[in-house]
Amino acid sequence: MVRVVAVLVALAALAGCGAVRVEPPAPGGTTATACATLNGRLPRTLDGAERVPSDPPSPYVVVWGSAEIALRCGVPRPATMDPRQQVPEINGVAWFADPVRPLLFTALTSDGYVEVTISRKHQSAGVLVDLAAPIKAAFPG
Repeated sequence: MVRVVAVLVALAALAGCGAVRVEPPAPGGTTATACATLNGRLPRTLDGAERVPSDPPSPYVVVWGSAEIALRCGVPRPATMDPRQQVPEINGVAWFADPVRPLLFTALTSDGYVEVTISRKHQSAGVLVDLAAPIKAAFPG
């Protein structure tokens, strides 16, 4: 929880800077492979925001806009999620909406978790719809 808050603070503080500071996760095994595949499938533009570099560079982090949307692939299961909890699906991807941090969504796949932070400047549902196909392709299980 503290780590996610630190990521959000860093994103807010660096809005407008060249590279956006985001703490990269360190997935292993099949999750790391799927995350690297996902990185190559993600769009250059998402909900009108252009893809920008992250600091440090990582194949597990993608940022769009001035810290408007940040994706981290290979994160741990959300601490606030009950593993038996039913979550909504958007275009075949199950998304957990964090009840404590309303701008944080986590895609639940059989091989890992993909965390997305979406600023209020963007329509969360539209962003999640746009991310569903690349996530399904990278995590087919």
